[in-house]
Amino acid sequence: MKNRVEEFRKNSGLNQTDFAKAIKVSRQTISSIENGKYNPSLDLAFEISYFFGKSIEEIFIYERINKNEEK
Repeated sequence: MKNRVEEFRKNSGLNQTDFAKAIKVSRQTISSIENGKYNPSLDLAFEISYFFGKSIEEIFIYERINKNEEK
């Protein structure tokens, strides 16, 4: 899943540490989300979207993989 967390965070003038403190997670969690190495829980995704005043769909981009599609 792709996301725009880094974009919104930077546009808000926050570094990873300050953003992490604001939503009560570790800086490493923010880094992992921004790098696409970790998909947040639904609760955390809502917390992030609420923080930025955006919908989840504006921040997190789900790319569905068609499992029936041949490679």
